[in-house]
Amino acid sequence: MNAAADEYLMPGGGASITTLPKISLHDHLDGGLRPQTIIELADAIGLALPASSPAALADWFNEKKDSLVEYLKTFDLTTAVMQTHEGLFRVAREFVQDLGADGVIYGEIRWAPEQHLVRGLTLDQVVEAVQEGIEAGVDDVRADGGDIRIGQLVSAMRHLDRGLEIAELAVRHRSHGVVGFDIAGPEAGFPAGRMREAFDYLASHFMPRTVHAGEADGIESIAGALVDGRAMRLGHGVRIAEDIQVAREDLDNTYVTLGPVAQWVKDREIALELSPTSNVDTHSFAQWGDELVDHPFDLLYQLGFRVTVNTDNRLMSRTTLSRELFVLAETFGYDLTDLAVFQLNAAASSFLPLEDREELADQITAGFENA
Repeated sequence: MNAAADEYLMPGGGASITTLPKISLHDHLDGGLRPQTIIELADAIGLALPASSPAALADWFNEKKDSLVEYLKTFDLTTAVMQTHEGLFRVAREFVQDLGADGVIYGEIRWAPEQHLVRGLTLDQVVEAVQEGIEAGVDDVRADGGDIRIGQLVSAMRHLDRGLEIAELAVRHRSHGVVGFDIAGPEAGFPAGRMREAFDYLASHFMPRTVHAGEADGIESIAGALVDGRAMRLGHGVRIAEDIQVAREDLDNTYVTLGPVAQWVKDREIALELSPTSNVDTHSFAQWGDELVDHPFDLLYQLGFRVTVNTDNRLMSRTTLSRELFVLAETFGYDLTDLAVFQLNAAASSFLPLEDREELADQITAGFENA
């Protein structure tokens, strides 16, 4: 199984973050491969790699990129080894194993089926292969005494104009593992409105939707996700902070004004799928700085936005959900109560039925109380 996770304790020692129950809402399948798996799958298809050892390959993926576009180019390699039933099955299975080892009790795995057709599989076949891998991974975690549930988020690539076809695919598989729809890929220049027909179709079939927005583009992109995409969650959404004005008169008086988009997102409790390390890697909040301490996460949390914590791409950012929580606690001084809020936010925002969301919340509350 080979799914041991690095353990993270609360800063200063104490409770193990790794063993706490956690929920992952924004985690890309093609961004969470094991380096050893890439090497073995690449060898089977004769694909040349930039490094020959797992450690060196991991370093290559983790090299800092100048922009989101450069960051996305690394996915050309991971998707290349995910073009067969065997490759998709193995990657999905190990993905779930790794989540389980990190204490995740519910995860939504997003990926773009249209990127996995090179070797002759159909859209339906790739979704089925991933679902088979997910189910095998769930069985593995439970056999080891863990507890995990997984749902697929089917993504359409926003620059390839197959939105309606992928939306129909998501609806077709909603009783076989798919819990929602997403659009991903280059954000700037490719607004959600380009896929308005797909979003209309999804709304007419009551399929939940999350939309990447506010990562590589600003408030206009977020507004488009809300209006054209009818987004129930925002993938990243970090640049919602551009619609917030903070004025400090003196040491004791700070005034905050929310613009209309930020006010809407806050008032409707539209979840922000924030991914701190990835946001640093892709320079998503460059106007405020380039270190985690500059991330508007804490501002959004203190203002009452429904913030959630995510990994985005565990391979490219060399991270886990436990690590993300650790670095946030270390940077902003959060305690277990804060970390529990982030998990309860994620439970409430998952694309599960209400009763299942309440059950997740109970599991999280019990796990944190016993920490």
